[in-house]
Amino acid sequence: MTSTSTTDPTAPPAPHPGSRWLAPILLANLVAEVGIVVTGGLVRVTGSGLGCPTWPECVDGSITPTLEQAEGFHKYIEFGNRTLTGVLGLLALATVVAVWRWAPRRAMKVASVLVLAGVVGQAVLGGATVLLGLHPATVAAHFLVSMGLVAAASYLWFARHEDAVAPVPLVPVLVSRLAWATCAVAGLVLVLGTVVTGSGPHSGDADEPARFGLDARTVSWLHADVVMLFLGLVVATWLAARLTAGAAQGPARAWLVVLGVALAQGVVGYVQYFTDLPEALVIAHMLGATLLVVALTHGILALRRRTGAVST
Repeated sequence: MTSTSTTDPTAPPAPHPGSRWLAPILLANLVAEVGIVVTGGLVRVTGSGLGCPTWPECVDGSITPTLEQAEGFHKYIEFGNRTLTGVLGLLALATVVAVWRWAPRRAMKVASVLVLAGVVGQAVLGGATVLLGLHPATVAAHFLVSMGLVAAASYLWFARHEDAVAPVPLVPVLVSRLAWATCAVAGLVLVLGTVVTGSGPHSGDADEPARFGLDARTVSWLHADVVMLFLGLVVATWLAARLTAGAAQGPARAWLVVLGVALAQGVVGYVQYFTDLPEALVIAHMLGATLLVVALTHGILALRRRTGAVST
């Protein structure tokens, strides 16, 4: 007597026995990528960027801070941020191992390697930033690379259940192009944000702050103008997704989240500008920037699905 299988051929494949580790590793990696930006903001607003005045040592002859250093509490803040970079590197390595072992798609494997390479590159760039006396160009590059790493880590998290099959679009191609254009403007917003920071009081060095030499008020309003353009594009993308996605509610929900994060970030930005940049709001604004990158990454991925993928 022959038995018949009751397995649904359209169902996702059974997870690898060890893949229960994939989700927590990817989540830890994403949280760490966001966290390192926040601790970097703490370094900046406390003027601790040169708390360890050399690199890779904290001070000549010592990897760790010494009691004899003249940098006071700044040395502990900067050294703490450097230590977290090491933790981030271990998580990035764990991410590569987990993705290559349990994730089926090549794009995820490439993204995991990029995250690891980016963390290593960030360590080198951070050292160059210290050795160059916190030049605003290197500080800006440091932050922007971090945003790219947050995007890659977000992609790995949101795509963790997807199968190695062709994506199925949930919206017309014009809506997808609008979404990508919105992300491009978001990138411009981030770049201008670093110019504002490099022209303002929080450069990272309490004693001899480096500056771009631009008028802070002018670049702040330029930044705000591009933010307005970005918000308009987010609203347009949300409406377009809502009107064209049919029964699929994921695209509109994802872009409504983007809109909520963007509005909150805009409010924080305006409040910090009109209250002379209090440190707590500066850190909150940096956290908001990372959460916006996370939301945008999810928004792009929500515009399509992969057959057999488990919804996230």
